[in-house]
Order: sequence, then C-alpha cells, then structure tokens
Amino acid sequence: MEYVLTAAEMKNSDSAAINEYGITSLVLMERAALQTAQTIIDRYGTDIYVGIMAGSGNNGGDGIAIARILREYGIRAEVNMIGDLSKLSPETKVQLEIAEKLDIPIHNGVEHTLYDVIVDAIFGIGLTRDVTGKFRTAVEAINASKAAVVSVDIPSGVNTDNGSIMGCAVKADITVTFAYRKLGIMLYPGASCAGEVICAPIGIPKDVTENKRSGVVTFTDAEKDLKLPGRNPAGNKGTFGKVLLVAGSKNMGGACYLSALSAFRTGAGMVRIFTASDHRESLLKKLPEAIVDTYLDDGKEELLEEEFHALAAAIDWATVVAVGPGISVSPKAKTILEMILQKSNKPIVVDADALNLLAQNELLLRSFEFGRRKNDTDVIFTPHLGEFSRLMKYPATEIKKDIISCCKSFTKKYDVSLVCKDARTIVAKRGKLTYLNSSGNDGMATAGSGDVLTGIIAGLLAQKLSGFEAAVMGTYIHGLAGDLARTKTSAYYIMAQDIIKSLKDISCIYSTEKRYE
Repeated sequence: MEYVLTAAEMKNSDSAAINEYGITSLVLMERAALQTAQTIIDRYGTDIYVGIMAGSGNNGGDGIAIARILREYGIRAEVNMIGDLSKLSPETKVQLEIAEKLDIPIHNGVEHTLYDVIVDAIFGIGLTRDVTGKFRTAVEAINASKAAVVSVDIPSGVNTDNGSIMGCAVKADITVTFAYRKLGIMLYPGASCAGEVICAPIGIPKDVTENKRSGVVTFTDAEKDLKLPGRNPAGNKGTFGKVLLVAGSKNMGGACYLSALSAFRTGAGMVRIFTASDHRESLLKKLPEAIVDTYLDDGKEELLEEEFHALAAAIDWATVVAVGPGISVSPKAKTILEMILQKSNKPIVVDADALNLLAQNELLLRSFEFGRRKNDTDVIFTPHLGEFSRLMKYPATEIKKDIISCCKSFTKKYDVSLVCKDARTIVAKRGKLTYLNSSGNDGMATAGSGDVLTGIIAGLLAQKLSGFEAAVMGTYIHGLAGDLARTKTSAYYIMAQDIIKSLKDISCIYSTEKRYE
C-alpha cells in the first residue's frame, strides 16, 4: 500500500524534512536528480544525447542536476532554460552556477529537440495556472519531438491535485515521481500523460507524512497488496457463505448470470438468484450450481403471494444480499428493493438499477443516512459515474473535477462503503483511508463488467470480509482480472466473461499469499 499525496501535502512533507529533520533542500534535490538520472541510464543506456528542459523553480533545479550527473557517466547532456533567469529559486540558482562552472551547455529557450531523451523539468507540483506563452511552446515542442520523454516528478501542465490538463501538458514515456505518488498522475487525464510511473525515495522520513496526507492510498504491488479470504480446510459450502443475488428483469438475463458466476468464482459457497421468470430455464442450464427463484415481470407493482414468500425465505437464507444488476426501475423492482431494505439485516451490495431507484426515491435513499440506519450491517454502493451523479444530484462533469472530495462528502452523509466506478475507481467510507484503485484498463469498459464487480464483492462479503475490505479488495481483484485478460488478448477483445475467466489465474497465482484471517 502506498499513500497518494496532493501538492500541499507533498510540500508540507518537503518542508518538514528540511525544517524538522535538517535535511536540506539541496540534498533532496540531489537525491531526486540521482534517482532520475539512474532511471534514464537503466532504460536508455549511456550512448544517448539528452536535452533538459528546465524551468526556474526547483523542478528546473532537479533537471540541471540531472544533466550534471549524466555527464559524469559520459553522457552528452545539455540544458535548455525555459524559465526566467531573474526568477530562479535559490536551489536552482546554485545548480545553474555549478553547471556553468562545469561548462555544461546551457541554452536560453528551446535550442532544438533533436535529442534521444528529453527531460521535462519545466514545472513541478506547484503549477496553479494554465501553461501559456513560451512554456506552451516548449511543451508543444517536446510533444512533437521523436525523443523519449522523462518527466521529473509530474508531467509539466498536469494539475497535481486532480489530474486536469492546465492548457496543455507534456506526454511522458516515464515519470519519476519523488517520495510519494501524486493524485494528478493517478487520476485521468493526467495519468494518460504520465506514462510509466516510478516512485523513487529521496530521503524524506516516512514519519513526516503521518499527519500531512489526505488519507488516499493505492495498491501497486499485487504480490504484497492482494489478500484473499482465508479458507477453512474443514469447511463446507455453508462455511464460505450464501449469496442472494436479486437481478435481471425480463430483458436483462445476462446481468444476473454474470454476477452469480463471479460470486461463485470468487469463492462463495452457494448462490441463490431471485430473477424474472423468463430467465429460469437458461440459468439452470448455464449455471446449474445456483438456486433459482423467480417472479413474474409483468409491469405490475405487487409481488404474488408465492413470490413474496420466496423472496422472504431467500433473504432469511442468505449470508449476503446483492441487488440491482438489470432489475430495471419498474414499480415491481421498487417493491422488491423496498422489501429487501425492510426485511434484510444482512450485509448488502446495492448496484445499478437499485441505485437508480434510490436516486428516484428520496425517502429510500435517506434510510442510509447516519442516524437513520436500522442496523449496523455493512452496506456497499457501487455506482458508476452517471449513477453517482444521480445519487448526488450533481453533474458528472463537476464530480470529475474533484471526484475524491465528492466521494468523501457522500460518505459523510450516508453510512455506506462507496465504490465510485470510473477509469480510476474510488472506494470511500467515513473514518477510513480513501482507496484509489490503480488496477484495470480501458478494455474493461464493456457491457457486464460492473455486474462482475458486484458478484466479486458479494462473494468476498460472503466469506466474512468487512464491507470496506470487500469493496477495496473486490475492486482491486476486478481490475487485476481485467489486466490479466488484456495480456491474453487485447483491450479491444475483452468481454465481461473474460474478466471472470481471469479470476482463475488470480486465485492460482496468489493462493499462497497473505490472507485475511
């Protein structure tokens, strides 16, 4: 697990290292330059021609120091000063004076871009306004070049806190970021500019960040971070949990199948499906392991007596309830959802159309507010951005500008674990560190992918993970499975069923790794 910092938090960490621990700014700069120079040598060798594009702030100082270190290895390197020489930071002024004494070529502005490698050291994490003028010209020249591009700490032009593009931004092949990952290179579109991200230590003590972080974390190493529920070797199918999946109106039979199969493939012992009667035959053929109860999806509001009793019995039977995939927002779907919320005291996953029904019915949604909950069982909401917008009654375009704050705001009001699905999925819960998921890829933007995630989370809940643990680990596993599916084919080829098939590889690879007890 790694922390992900905002610009202010990173600056506070730098300041604490300098003022509280006596680690000078120049020492940190040298460490940053050395890490970046070593990355360049490791990736591109020493028979290269390197151009440093340097601003007047400390990011530019990093770049000038990189040029000096590279020349010590016999690499041809020179500096293009983009920043105003009258506005150099004290540390950058020192680095420039050293470079001049060593006769390192220094150009005023972009001399050319005919390099093998360009080091982007124009702006660091402190950029607060759009890139214009000579800086925009430099960024555009870098992007138009044929050189490999290495950005120092963050690609110039990317907003550190939300990943937005400040007018224009460098498109790097590698970003060497220092001490901690930054939100701007984790969130899109900034992540698309960062290329491969290497998080390099520069000597900032870990203690300095303890009270200076936003509480955002991510996973970056599956072998260390992935934890699967423990398996009791003497257990039976009941030991590993019973999932009730309420899904699938008459035109959406695939949703319940995908969710149910995912719950099984994640380790749940039993799955029971409550779905429209149209799907009974096909489900029993495709998934004979499941128990199938049905209702007549006839456009009416009330359940028949036998349907009511079947659903009530299924709720009593279940360890976990998952509701929503493909159920529609019909009057009968609303009746079913209301019955589940009234009668169930089990952990519940609320997805898709169930969320749309909540968004349409303020009283139902308010039942999840802190202080209104009838019990303290775990609840997980799994909206995609459009569904989250409807729940928040706030435009999706505005949410994307600060998605983490919006997720935190929602979970301050509602007693749920929130899984906000986007290119970077956010998992939030009041009192918990906010999780920013880095697994997954654009091939997973395919019909049924969200149904798979619902099944995975329900399967983990059934095996006794807490709601927040199941939400975080389920999201991570879902993305890892998508990444494995892409390696077997391509992002163009992936379907939801390919994600489910890849769960096998995850369970095989990590079955001996750390587990939740």
